[in-house]
Amino acid sequence: MNFLAHAYLSGDSEELLIGNFIADAVKGSAINNYSGKIKEGILLHRSIDAFTDSHPVVRTSIERLRPDYHKYSGVLVDIFYDHFLAKNWNRHSNIELKVFAARVYSIMQNNYAQLPQRSQQLLPYMIRFDWLTNYAHLEGIQRVLNGMSRRTTFVSNMEKAVKNLVNNYAEFEAEFNAFFPELLQHSEKFINGSSLAL
Repeated sequence: MNFLAHAYLSGDSEELLIGNFIADAVKGSAINNYSGKIKEGILLHRSIDAFTDSHPVVRTSIERLRPDYHKYSGVLVDIFYDHFLAKNWNRHSNIELKVFAARVYSIMQNNYAQLPQRSQQLLPYMIRFDWLTNYAHLEGIQRVLNGMSRRTTFVSNMEKAVKNLVNNYAEFEAEFNAFFPELLQHSEKFINGSSLAL
């Protein structure tokens, strides 16, 4: 659910961005329906997720939430980390967040026919509620969590998680700041390695 981080880590490539955006909707051998940089973007997304899930700093963040949110703790950490990326965006990019978000939305709209159905269904909500910029605000995080909580099969209580973020804000922010430079380095290494292999 860390859409902003995945978009940012795609660099300047539109096709990498598309692949990164649709990756969660592309299961198993369906990846073979795509080629070139879009396929590379799907693989980049999976590499980012694997690196994130196994990182000890991220595990610390997840364990802080696990007593209250169980299997949803990792999803919440993804969203919390996107909050810190959005809030401190100017530390990471020379492009304004609103401009960056508008570029992402435009690329997805221009390539709508290539998106899997799940991504096509998601995109209008993302644009309408401007998820990528609203991650910077607690009110935006609350709206995202309210929507996710309504869509979960089981009772998740995710709509209450902003309170956990506020109560442990300094700890989550410090963990994000420790983790994100390593994730950026990992992503750049993946992209450069994939490009050399092409």
